[in-house]
Amino acid sequence: MGFMDKLKNKFKQNDNEEVSTKYKEGMAKTRNSFSGKINDLIARYRKVDEDFFEELEEVLISADVGVTTVMDLIDELKMEVKRRNIKDTKEVKEVISEKLVEIYYGDDDEEIEELNIQDNDLSVILVVGVNGVGKTTSIGKIAHKLKQEGKKVVLAAGDTFRAGAIEQLEVWGERAEVDVIKQSAGSDPAAVIFDGIKAAKSRGADVLLCDTAGRLQNKVNLMNELAKVKRVIEKEIPGAPHEVLLVLDATTGQNAMSQAKTFSEATNVSGIVLTKLDGTAKGGIVLAIRNELNIPVKYVGLGEQVGDLQEFNAHAFVYGLFADLLEESDE
Repeated sequence: MGFMDKLKNKFKQNDNEEVSTKYKEGMAKTRNSFSGKINDLIARYRKVDEDFFEELEEVLISADVGVTTVMDLIDELKMEVKRRNIKDTKEVKEVISEKLVEIYYGDDDEEIEELNIQDNDLSVILVVGVNGVGKTTSIGKIAHKLKQEGKKVVLAAGDTFRAGAIEQLEVWGERAEVDVIKQSAGSDPAAVIFDGIKAAKSRGADVLLCDTAGRLQNKVNLMNELAKVKRVIEKEIPGAPHEVLLVLDATTGQNAMSQAKTFSEATNVSGIVLTKLDGTAKGGIVLAIRNELNIPVKYVGLGEQVGDLQEFNAHAFVYGLFADLLEESDE
C-alpha cells in the first residue's frame, strides 16, 4: 500500500473524519492553488527530468514552503525518484506527499505536538505576537478548548497598551466562561501577569494564559517588555512559562518567518499558533517554519468559529493538500 493510500484510509476512520473535514475545508485555497499547479505540471511532463524538478521547485516556492526547505525537498525527491526508479511523473505525487510529512516530523512520527501542561500544578502559557495577527482571539479559542477538556483556566490581560485589548479579552473570557485578571489600560504588563499568577494559584487553576503587548514604540522596547514579563513568571514559578506560543498570520507569508525569528530571540518560542490558514493559498509556510526555524506549529486556524482552531497534525495537513486527488482515486 502506497503512502497516499495509507493517508486516505487513515482519514476515513470515524474518529478522524471530523479532523479531515476541517483540514479539507480550511485548506481549500492552498489546495486549489497547489494541487492545480502540481496536476498541470504532471500533465505537461511525461518523464521526470531536470526541467520537471525546476518547475516543481517554483511551484513549491510559490506556496511559501521557503527556499531552503524547497532545496532540501527537491534534493530528497531526486534521490527517492532515483532509488525507486520512477519514470512516470504521476508517481512523483506519492513521493511529494511522503516527503512533506517527513520534513515536518523528521525522525519523529508524533501525530500532534501537545501543549506542555503540568500534572497537578499550574501551567503558565505566555502568548506573544504582533498586533493584528489574531493573538487575543487565539487565546480565547485555546481557553475554550482547554475548558472543554475539563481544565480550569484563567486569563491575564497583559496587553495593556493596545486600545480595546483588555475589553476584547474580557469578551473571550465570557464566551469561554473563564476568569480574566486585568488592570487599567497603560498599566505595567508584568504587574498584570504577577496578579494573574497569584489569582490562578488561589483559585486552583490548571492553566494561566497570558496575553502580551504586540507593539510598543520600537522593537527593542517590545522585546525588553516581553523579557521582563518572562522574568516575573520565572521568579514566581520556577521552570515557567511552560509554553511560549507565538501567534502568526499565515496570510503574511515570509513576513511571518521574520517575526518568528525576532520573537524567538527574545522569548524562546516553544510553539506556533498559525492563524488564517484558511485564508491563504500559501499554506506551505507551515513547513518552512518547522524546517528553517525548528519550531513546531501547535495550532492552526482553519476558520472563524471557536472550534476552528485545530491542533496541528502534519498528516492531516498533507491530506488537506491532496484531498481532491485522494478522492479522485476512490471513484
